[in-house]
Amino acid sequence: MPRKAADPAGESRLALVRRARRINRILAETYPDAHCELDFHNPLELLVATILSAQCTDKRVNMVTPLLFAKYRTAADYAAADRSELEQMIRSTGFFRAKTNSIMGMAQVLCDRYGGEVPGRQADLVKLPGVGRKTANVVLGDAFGVPGITVDTHFQRLSRRFRWTAETDPVKIEHAVGDLIPKRDWTLLSHRLIWHGRRICHARTPACGVCPVAALCPSYGTGPTDEPKAAKLVRTGPFS
Repeated sequence: MPRKAADPAGESRLALVRRARRINRILAETYPDAHCELDFHNPLELLVATILSAQCTDKRVNMVTPLLFAKYRTAADYAAADRSELEQMIRSTGFFRAKTNSIMGMAQVLCDRYGGEVPGRQADLVKLPGVGRKTANVVLGDAFGVPGITVDTHFQRLSRRFRWTAETDPVKIEHAVGDLIPKRDWTLLSHRLIWHGRRICHARTPACGVCPVAALCPSYGTGPTDEPKAAKLVRTGPFS
């Protein structure tokens, strides 16, 4: 029997919460290894990698960071870096001059105010140069184990396709989805939606015919529902 799109018309708040949590559970089963795809060993490395990931793929960032992390090991190292040398090392990630400004500025503030250590509070992180709420939540969730929702382009797209929210502002999306899913799941939910968005629920042509949450998705049919045709759209990492 062909699947049909879920119909959330007139869906109660309770029904929405239940549907959102079922989707989360299915994605947890589908992507049991979902994790941050930026390579890092400590909070400072993740903070730098996340700054570099703006308008750049994780794959490209992971190609750049091994040499970068080998040369710059502390916040003081970044703060005292030769600007032109740092720019050359991160050039391939794009917007390298602005990113150099952010990294060096961020590192200087860490040295001046936090003893060279990355703070573990969102209120402190968002005050660092080049660090917004999304970057702060990545660092908190993956380096400090503090639950946080990372609203990137994939998360925005899927949360609207699932009709979890109609909001377009990232902060409003974060709060809306946070009200549906238990706080303990926020970080992994972010990874699951990002993984699903990269692999199956693509922006232009989602692979609806092989989607594990198709029966719960109001947007089912946005992409091909024929299983063989949809299967050809599925992507695997690393992502370029």
